[in-house]
Amino acid sequence: MNSNHLLLEEPIRMASILEPSKASFFPAMTKIVGTLGPKSRSVEIISDCLKAGMSVARFDFSWGDIEFHQETLENLKTAVKSTRKLCAIMLDTGGPELQVVNKTEHPISLEADTKVILTPDQDKPATSNLLPINYHGLSKAVKKGDTIFIGQYLFTGNETTSVWLEVDEVCSEDVVCLIKNSATLSGTLYTLHVSQIRIDMPTLTDKDKEVISTWGVRNNIDILSLSYTRHAEDIRHARSFLSKLGELNQTQIFAKIENIEGLTHFDEILQEADGIIFSRGNLGIDLPPEKVFLFQKAALYKCNMMGKPAVVTRVVDSMTDNLRPTRAEATDVANAVLDGSDAILLGAETLRGLYPVETVSTVGKICAEAEKVFNQDLYFKKTVKNVGEPMSHLESIASSAVRAAIKVKASAIICFTSSGRAARLIAKYRPTMPVISVVIPRLKTNQLRWTFSGAFEARQSLIVRGLFPMLADPRHPAESKSGSNESVLKVALDHGKASGVIKPHDRVVVCQKLGDASVVKILELED
Repeated sequence: MNSNHLLLEEPIRMASILEPSKASFFPAMTKIVGTLGPKSRSVEIISDCLKAGMSVARFDFSWGDIEFHQETLENLKTAVKSTRKLCAIMLDTGGPELQVVNKTEHPISLEADTKVILTPDQDKPATSNLLPINYHGLSKAVKKGDTIFIGQYLFTGNETTSVWLEVDEVCSEDVVCLIKNSATLSGTLYTLHVSQIRIDMPTLTDKDKEVISTWGVRNNIDILSLSYTRHAEDIRHARSFLSKLGELNQTQIFAKIENIEGLTHFDEILQEADGIIFSRGNLGIDLPPEKVFLFQKAALYKCNMMGKPAVVTRVVDSMTDNLRPTRAEATDVANAVLDGSDAILLGAETLRGLYPVETVSTVGKICAEAEKVFNQDLYFKKTVKNVGEPMSHLESIASSAVRAAIKVKASAIICFTSSGRAARLIAKYRPTMPVISVVIPRLKTNQLRWTFSGAFEARQSLIVRGLFPMLADPRHPAESKSGSNESVLKVALDHGKASGVIKPHDRVVVCQKLGDASVVKILELED
């Protein structure tokens, strides 16, 4: 496990900490996933979030109907056009999530040391003594002494809106619980989590399949977040389902690790998934609090070594209602970056929070500061050692490009790619400068019509740390036979100059294929 990914030059000038951070076109190398919802679905708010650094928009289907999310997505498309900022679409499945059904939507007050019954009879109204739930098998899954947690949407841990229950007895299909703390459940959606208990429901539910095959197909989703992934077979099953849905065979699947079962099978899941999301809210209930950080560090390290994007959740919960994060939260964001996270996922903070734009901006600033002291030299050596010898052709080229860029103090790495694999491999070595991934579309056919690939590959890299894609003109091949590809290179350099990353007299490392050979070259720019 990584031990010292913090680089602080001695002696450090404490006064330098107070110097204002410099504004940049790329707010941070670490990406930000924002969940769009009631407080963040207008064109204006989404546009501001994109400008603040959000590069992936998450649509959470554990609540809201297809029409609601479609309206939000149409606003996102308008915002993308007006800001000229690329944004990937992530569909987050509901999965086998247990929910309290409160049809009246009236607040429910629960008093400590009293009892409440959890019943699968959803026709009954929710009261202080009776909570209907959406699962008939709870009474068979739990036993006396088990812990059940109920919280609003993503668990805040706030004692006034979340409640801990202890199973007292099981009566037929009902579960009688002792309330451990007083709380008021207000709002439409409260999720229920049973600590370390397997829920016998499919990971990809019929409702999830319906949403994916309708809303997902219509909008060509880039990433599927598979909630409550527990086994590698869950990923294989989801991939098989997507493969039958036309363009969605290109959709990446990120495993969302939320419980002990997913943690236990983590290595097999990582082999199958395209990326990992650490749902620390649920994990924090299944795991003892003192063990959460250990799993985060160990799991992030494994993702880094395999070059698969790792996303951390639940970092600035308090910004749901406050303009500033707590000291612990600010430190938590920085530690996630130093641990190797590719992206930070904001849930309730942007979905129903009062300050969605400020939250994206604040998290981006913290990430940028943490990146300045990330020990890239140590990380690079560990990554190369982990790959071992002999290296694959692509791995060798990627590591050489990063090594060259650092040695010559290049301002950027430009990588020409069709599949996006070469650019992701370069990003795996965590270069200190941005990697501009020039995705060259390829012409393909399904025997009925011709289409260009590339859009999926470009958007999917928006969740990879340090990778900034641009979609090139399809008339420029990714592989050049002539030994030069000056026109598309000029477009990439102009993009870098316009964004302020590349300046006159800077050095730039270019990685591209020339015929059958892969080439890394260093350019020194003129005025």
